[in-house]
Amino acid sequence: MIADALGALKWGDWSLISLYISLISGIVVGIHYSPAEPFYSASALDILVPYGGFFRSLHFYSSQFFFLFGVAHYWAVFNKAQNITSRAYLYLILCFPCMLMLLFTGYVLRADATGYSAGMIAEHILEAVPLIGSGLNNTLFSISTHGMDRVYLHHVISFDLLFLFLAWDHLRRYRVFLTNHLLFISALLLFSLVVAAPMDPDQLGMLYITGPWFFLGLQELLRYISPFIAGILVPISLLVALIFLRKEQRYFRPLLVFICSWLALYLILTLLALTSHG
Repeated sequence: MIADALGALKWGDWSLISLYISLISGIVVGIHYSPAEPFYSASALDILVPYGGFFRSLHFYSSQFFFLFGVAHYWAVFNKAQNITSRAYLYLILCFPCMLMLLFTGYVLRADATGYSAGMIAEHILEAVPLIGSGLNNTLFSISTHGMDRVYLHHVISFDLLFLFLAWDHLRRYRVFLTNHLLFISALLLFSLVVAAPMDPDQLGMLYITGPWFFLGLQELLRYISPFIAGILVPISLLVALIFLRKEQRYFRPLLVFICSWLALYLILTLLALTSHG
């Protein structure tokens, strides 16, 4: 009963509306952001720009909800999704890492303690990839050498275009009417007005810095195994399992068990990252 009630909610509508709001508020934030002075421009937005703090919060929270509601939408329509072609299903699954990269680069661009440390960890992971690691890092991040230039480019252009390419066939068939969701929009606006988006102040001498919420499990895993395994192979294993998670597949049940186990372990690692290194 509860699962049916949750599945009937308009997760897809809310995810798409959150995307629209994220894009609009992102324009306001982007106008005042400078990759040359990332932390100053991001923090100055709250202080010097009229309603800047509101728009930064709106962009932050709408982006988080875009991803979370997208995941909930996938869960709610999983049975219906079995009817689409393998190519269409592949594209939709690949939307999730693209969405995560949009969120991740957004965190990094803040250049506060959380964002900068996450960017450095990402560089370390990419550099650990055999043969092509340096090239990957130079293409995607290269914060140590080029600052936030590449991260900013990918956040506002590259990953957006990639997501649009992957999701276009789905989005063009999916219609959402804003007037049907005024309560949700009002709640999101009010929440962003009341709850400020996180921004770490300068704290000298900090020995342990937690990354973005979705990055914590990986950050904890890096304490125990090599960066290539923890940061590349482990996430790819989940992605591959999701790609092949079709009910007509012979290995549907083992894959489902693997995915549930993966997520449970990641949750445990996340809790360890939050509680064990005070």
